[in-house]
Amino acid sequence: MRIDALRAQRVLVGDEFVPATVTIRHETIAGVEPFEHDVDGLVLQVPDTAYVVPGVVDTHVHINEPGRTEWEGFVSATEAAALGGATTLVDMPLNSIPPTTTLEGLRVKQQAALGELMVDVGFWGGAVPGNRADLLPLWEAGVFGFKCFLAPSGVEEFPPLDPAQFRDALDEIARFDGLMIVHAEDARVLEDAPAPPSRAYADFVRSRPDEAELAAIRQVIEGARETGARVHVLHLSSARALDLIADARAEGLRLSVETCPHYLCFAAEDIPDAAPQFKCCPPIRDAGNREELWQALRAGVIDTIVSDHSPATAEEKFRGGGDLQQAWGGVSGLQVGFSAVAQEARRRNIALSSVSRWMSHNTADLVGLSTKGRIEVGADADLAVYDSGVDFRIEATRLAHRNPISAYDGLRYGGRVTRTVVRGNAVDVERPDHAWGRQLRRAE
Repeated sequence: MRIDALRAQRVLVGDEFVPATVTIRHETIAGVEPFEHDVDGLVLQVPDTAYVVPGVVDTHVHINEPGRTEWEGFVSATEAAALGGATTLVDMPLNSIPPTTTLEGLRVKQQAALGELMVDVGFWGGAVPGNRADLLPLWEAGVFGFKCFLAPSGVEEFPPLDPAQFRDALDEIARFDGLMIVHAEDARVLEDAPAPPSRAYADFVRSRPDEAELAAIRQVIEGARETGARVHVLHLSSARALDLIADARAEGLRLSVETCPHYLCFAAEDIPDAAPQFKCCPPIRDAGNREELWQALRAGVIDTIVSDHSPATAEEKFRGGGDLQQAWGGVSGLQVGFSAVAQEARRRNIALSSVSRWMSHNTADLVGLSTKGRIEVGADADLAVYDSGVDFRIEATRLAHRNPISAYDGLRYGGRVTRTVVRGNAVDVERPDHAWGRQLRRAE
């Protein structure tokens, strides 16, 4: 349903919520007018209990199509995104087959996405052993940067880079001023960590120690220092790395950092054993660590919050009958992430405007999408309505995710996203429009 305006008592303009009427023309914001402003056309009237924020820009999502569409796919992922307030996704280059490590792989993925998108979607490229010559063509084709692993990824078709290969890829990416995004766990540290078959979550955490993140982040920082490349640390879970990161930033290195809702909402000591829906790599750590991550967000040491939505089939997720070393690692949280973080932020007296900045404005800036993640004239009319007066009881079976498995199952939040607008189209999940979403390219 195309709308001409949205009217609400609390619209996030800059860092403040103000009464406003947001007018829309040609899929963009034409004006941010006073609340009483007259509009010719269809106006979406927002309840007084609700807040209007920019649509979430989730730059870390594993959609898995083609090749593993039974894990997730463009239809289910973008519907889940729309239901959760996300209007823009950037899809990771692995878990699909082929991976997005060549121009041909990108074209296959783009073809698979045709006619299947409810929200806008862009693509990351991948850096793997032997594909240095593919990086510039992928960049010129519009990928937003390149993901690499410093330890095994979990899928054979996306192998990790050893230290020499990582430095070589950074050299090439620095040459054209691209962006390297890094799964920062060190292979050698992980090899030395005890990893016995176990259903105990504490044993799983010991198998992915903090030092694996610290060692890998040191390597990333050194590579950025030596090459001048832009680098981004993915899904930071260990607060022990924060001083390293702060020092690197103070040095002037072009380093940015993200964390995820599951690291901000859960604590290791509360996770039951043999519950693979909570398994992710790096792992969810203890409550003290969680609070340090929140402090780092407040201080600006961590820049963004993203879902790292990494679903799998029940067969993969529960492989091993509860043995956490065998289960697929990944948390499904695309549909619930914003509401979950908003609730946890409220418990800590953190403003919703800050949550929006971390999940919309800063993520858009990370990938150079200057018309996303903000409510201002000329920006895309991407909006989310978050209603603090509506309870949200999460049932995994009722989420749009293809597989009904989620760490958030059974939780209840006092507030949820009730409406999403994608470039002026008020999403109607009863009559989904999978032709509305567009494929995004990096801005030249």
